[in-house]
This record gives sequence, C-alpha cells and structure tokens, in this order.
Amino acid sequence: MELENYRAPAKVKLAALWASTMFCYIYGDYFGLYVAGTLAAMNHGSMGPLGHATAGVLIGVSLLMAVPSLMVALSLLLPASVCRWACIVLGLFYTAIMAVSLPGSEPFYKVLAAIEMTLTLTITVVAARWPREARRG
Repeated sequence: MELENYRAPAKVKLAALWASTMFCYIYGDYFGLYVAGTLAAMNHGSMGPLGHATAGVLIGVSLLMAVPSLMVALSLLLPASVCRWACIVLGLFYTAIMAVSLPGSEPFYKVLAAIEMTLTLTITVVAARWPREARRG
C-alpha cells in the first residue's frame, strides 16, 4: 500500500517557505549574539555594519523583518495574482539582501545565508510557476 502524496497548493507552499525563511533569520540573529563582542557592542548602541542604533535604523530593520513575517499570512490571504508578484519581487529582494551581507560574515552565518537564499529563490520559482486554472466552457 502506497502512502498518499499530498500536493500542496502554491499558496500553502509559499506560506511554508516564508515561515522557514523567518526561522532561519531569527536563528541567525540569535546565534549571532554568541559571537564575542556582539553583546558589548549592542550595549553601546551599535548594530554592527548598520552603525548606531538610531530610531530610524531600528524602524528600518523592523520593517525589513516585518515584511517576510507578514508574507507567511499574506501568502494565504492575498489574491493569487498579487501574491504571485509579491513573492517574485520580495523573494529576489531578500535573496539580494542576503548576498550583500555575506562578505566578512561569520562561517555559521554564511551557512544560514546560503539556506535563506535557497529558500527565497525557491519562493521566487514557486511563485513564477504558479499553476493556471483550466478554462471552462
């Protein structure tokens, strides 16, 4: 007897991919706290390559991380055409952000970044290959 093979709709696949991406982002930031000197720099208001933790920088980073978080739900809630284009554009955007952050980063971060870029590129591919409905009549 064969196991049932569930074929998830594009929206469910995208929501799962965005959720996985967010877990990697969160763990990367968490593990980064263990890098020597990180907490001391944070206590002095430094956000590494982003510079001093001003209100503007904190708002910018908050918005940057809020978007993929929201895409978990929006992948299920948006109309298909809007979701498709949002995932294509945002998938490429977040892949580029990770690629730019790679030089000079810690080895663990490079591993997570590679996984994150694979996830965001997969988001782009799943969205680009969104199945079409068969025409009736």
